[in-house]
Amino acid sequence: MRFVLTGQPNSGKSTIFNAVAGYRAATANFPGTSVTYTVSRALILGREVAVVDLPGVYSLTSTDAAEREALAYLLEHPDDVIINVLDASRLGRSLELTLQLLELRRPMVVALNMVDEARRKGIEVDSEALSRELGVPVVPTIGRRGAGLKELFREAMRAGLMEARSEPPSYDREVERAVGEVTACLADQLPGPGVPARFLAIKLLEGDPEIHRRLAGRNGRVLEIAKSRLESEHGWPADQVISGARHAVAHTIEDRVSRHHRRKVGWREKMDRLLLHPVSGGPLMVLILMGFFYAVFGLGKHLEGPLVAVFDGLAANLARALPLETFAGTLVNGLILGISGGVAIVLPYLVPFLVGLAVLEDTGYLPRMAYILDNLMHRIGLHGKSVVPLMLGYGCSVPAVMATRILESPRDRRITTALTVLVPCSARTTVIYAVVGAYMGPLWAFGVYVLNLAVIGGVGVTLARRMKGRAPGLILEIPDLRMPAARTLLAKTWLSLREFIVIAWPLLIASSAVLGVLEWLHADELLNTVLSPFTVGLLGLPAAVGVTLIFGVLRKELTVVMLVQALGTTAIASVLSPAQLVTFVIFVVFYIPCVATIAVMAREVGWKDTVWIGAMTVALATALAVAVRLGFAVLA
Repeated sequence: MRFVLTGQPNSGKSTIFNAVAGYRAATANFPGTSVTYTVSRALILGREVAVVDLPGVYSLTSTDAAEREALAYLLEHPDDVIINVLDASRLGRSLELTLQLLELRRPMVVALNMVDEARRKGIEVDSEALSRELGVPVVPTIGRRGAGLKELFREAMRAGLMEARSEPPSYDREVERAVGEVTACLADQLPGPGVPARFLAIKLLEGDPEIHRRLAGRNGRVLEIAKSRLESEHGWPADQVISGARHAVAHTIEDRVSRHHRRKVGWREKMDRLLLHPVSGGPLMVLILMGFFYAVFGLGKHLEGPLVAVFDGLAANLARALPLETFAGTLVNGLILGISGGVAIVLPYLVPFLVGLAVLEDTGYLPRMAYILDNLMHRIGLHGKSVVPLMLGYGCSVPAVMATRILESPRDRRITTALTVLVPCSARTTVIYAVVGAYMGPLWAFGVYVLNLAVIGGVGVTLARRMKGRAPGLILEIPDLRMPAARTLLAKTWLSLREFIVIAWPLLIASSAVLGVLEWLHADELLNTVLSPFTVGLLGLPAAVGVTLIFGVLRKELTVVMLVQALGTTAIASVLSPAQLVTFVIFVVFYIPCVATIAVMAREVGWKDTVWIGAMTVALATALAVAVRLGFAVLA
């Protein structure tokens, strides 16, 4: 048996999924950030079932990638039990998706989620009355606390075993007549088993491109006649007529099942007045980000010192037992440096950064940042939705590049992809903190981010002017401010950290050992000599840095660990001058993204765009690093 979770963005759908399946899905406050579904197995009432988390969508009309993915899954898996997650505090709007799901005539249960948020807003929803209106079981839940979830999945199991079928809603007379005419012609032309003709008829009248493709334009004349009559009767396009009818039914149901009390103005509303105000919003955003960077730096600095001392002592003891001149000594020393690099240099900054990023996201502040920066995006010449991938880029470039799918225009996707790979991901953030932040102070680290934003803005303006087209406006849902749950924060941090521990850290250790072997064979000297015209002549860095930049293409964290090993000390500042520290970090932050990001870029925008974007990042990193070197020389 399969349970498929569907719902609109910010309904708490993925939170419920994570509660029953373990933390497998990244929950985000941005609509459209997820364009694929996640599957996990769970034990429900002693029976193993598959649980599917579909992308959050506002409707089943396939006008964007997330909606196409959700619609395709529902059409191709007719045996699933649908669990539709509603936001009880926005019931009328949430029900518009529910009415479309009822048309599928599948076993279905409704999770009336966030009932605590609804009560806070003065809204009381009668779940039993809602169940009678919809004809399917309705279970009140509070997903982030786990309240009501056992009852929800018990009802879902019962619906699946009984094979109960939902009944479609009824609309006004003109809509029902048009739907009936098209339905009659589709009875023997269904694209697959379990797909009701009525559902397909409505989608054809709405002009759904996915359904038109699947039916290959059959019964076009009947469809056009029904569509033309419907449009002439209402004076609106057919898709808007049907949408309006659905909207009216949804809000009629809301009026029947809910009561509204006077809403109290609480701390959330007062905070929003400050955070979203045209005057105070921008300065507060800068202060919040500065506080975030200082907190990460302060905690990381306190953790790094003792850990480095421990591993330095271990390395010294091993050096006495296994001299570095021997192959075994070189190999073991490389392994120790790889392990210590992950524990003492990367993790002290990466963990606080991931926790802080999760806090900003779960409180609902990141969409508010997107709202504040939307005007800036349009000044650059980009779609407001471009803010979403750019924000996600601070966590990891891979999902950020994938999130560019939410942009309809190929032009916007290309430009946003180019800008996204310039955003310092968590790996490059580690480099910033562990090198510039640790040895020159948090203000210098913050300065790197300010420079990065300025460069992204400049590159964005340049690319937008060179590529023809104009970006449309942005409609962005801003969720309520809320206190993040500690369990969710820890689970989300672990989900991101696990990738480093499972993938990046073994790569760090292996690469460190490989570099140790190269040093023993003196092959690293050859690589550094080949690169010295660039690293020494152009950037003014020590020749030993060359090989670290090669390893950095695999993972950006490698540049720090490799730098420690290449220089032979964890006290980097004793070997590199302040000018060299900043030059090195600037180059690493901007030059070619990691291999995983390159692979995703090739899939999303093609190899041609991937090559020019990669070449642009190298040229940009070189120009900025040289400018920093010359700037320090002038100031000296």
